[in-house]
Amino acid sequence: MPFFALVVTGVAVAARALSGRRDREELPDPAGWALARRGLGLGATVVILGGTVYTAYTVVAVPGLTYATGGFGLYALTYTLLLTPAALFVLPRLHAMARRYDLLTTADFALARYRSHALALAVVLSGLLATMPYLALQVVGLGAALRAMGVDLADPRVVLGIVLLFALVTAALLPRGLRVCVRVAGFKAVLMAVLLVVSLTLVAQGGAGAGRVFEEAGRRLAGQGMSLVPPVGTRTAYVTLACGSVLAQLMYPQVLTVALAARGADTVRRAVLALPMWTFALGLFAYLGFAALAFGVTTPPGHAELAAPELLRRLAEPWLAGLLLGGLAVAALLPGAVMAVSMAMLVTRNVYTEYFNPTATPKHEVRIARFAATAFVLGALVFALLLQPQDAVNLHLLGGVWIIQTVPAVGCAAYTRWFHRRALLAGWAVGMASGTLLTVVDGFDSVVTLGSGTGRISLYTALVALALNLAVAVLLTPVLDRLGVVRGPDALAPGDPVARRGSRFAFRID
Repeated sequence: MPFFALVVTGVAVAARALSGRRDREELPDPAGWALARRGLGLGATVVILGGTVYTAYTVVAVPGLTYATGGFGLYALTYTLLLTPAALFVLPRLHAMARRYDLLTTADFALARYRSHALALAVVLSGLLATMPYLALQVVGLGAALRAMGVDLADPRVVLGIVLLFALVTAALLPRGLRVCVRVAGFKAVLMAVLLVVSLTLVAQGGAGAGRVFEEAGRRLAGQGMSLVPPVGTRTAYVTLACGSVLAQLMYPQVLTVALAARGADTVRRAVLALPMWTFALGLFAYLGFAALAFGVTTPPGHAELAAPELLRRLAEPWLAGLLLGGLAVAALLPGAVMAVSMAMLVTRNVYTEYFNPTATPKHEVRIARFAATAFVLGALVFALLLQPQDAVNLHLLGGVWIIQTVPAVGCAAYTRWFHRRALLAGWAVGMASGTLLTVVDGFDSVVTLGSGTGRISLYTALVALALNLAVAVLLTPVLDRLGVVRGPDALAPGDPVARRGSRFAFRID
């Protein structure tokens, strides 16, 4: 635990110290705080985009998936490989639009394109509901590292220590916004590389080469009715999970925040092309799950995420294990901070300033955003400590269902104005309701089985709900147009600026 706290505290303080005089002398501004004044270069964008997409929980969850499900867990690698072409199609386009029309959040895209405040609020609601459990999962990842170190999370002194640690990190990181997150991203990239190299070295020194690892893991999985490759009957579930996860990932507010902070659309493209390097590293982490099987690591029922930390504790000296697992805590800092920043901007720009204080100055907006970001971090911490880890996982599964429902309103808005705003809102409501119902009724399983007899097919629940969402939007759009239901003005079309209702903002039209 002391090594753990030392690593986390050291990185937070160092990142704050490196914030520089220029950061402190600039006047507070929402774009400066949340998007680093849209000035991130290629190197900074590469490390913060990869560090945000590949979170701390991902690092422990993927080995846990391969440990618990064998080859089926490799869908996470398929999805991250598919993420690159999908991101190349979406993120540079959204970045170019955001820079041209001064957009800061996902809800801004829906509001600018469709002039629908209700639709923008729906995007805000989806973003907050989906990202909050994701943020809590970073704390769960931290908890997995602590459990592997033998720390009793039920001990009030441990809980108090974690709360104080997060309070320190929050005080060091959030006041400076995304710029300090960039510096943490550099630390995370180095620490994750060291963690991976040392872990693989320890596995090799333990007498388990790759051949022996896969042979022994395959034998143990066979005893549980699984294998090193996805079972034949799970192919549709495997493919739809991968494809649906790609769409969901691109709609998370934190991913768009990082993309909009880049210096230009070309910077975004080049940074996206570097994502396969992170996927390669994630594949090596997945290998640690098979190594945990080969070394006979056992985890408590329902806690497969402990596989990699338990493997490290078994193979490494206590001081080294503490240092390595402390690196996982740093991995939780970056995505957690970026998530908090992105959610804070949704609340500040699309709720507080839009409806409660339209005359707020930029300095006041930043103050509200800092307060909201702190509240989100502390709320996620309380949530993760009070509930069981499985509860956080279940809500994160629902989060994937919820966030993917913004694809028509945000992702499609980058390329088309064909949809009617009320049709999109109706589709969103149907997708949210059906996806939530299917997930909860099916026992929080991410896959739903449709059909009967030989015609049964297993699909990713979020993708099924998105299909219903799009079907409603596509069917209602021509109906509403034929009935003469008025469309809102498109602020992203050439012409005069369209002011936001009750707000000092206007979408700038070049």
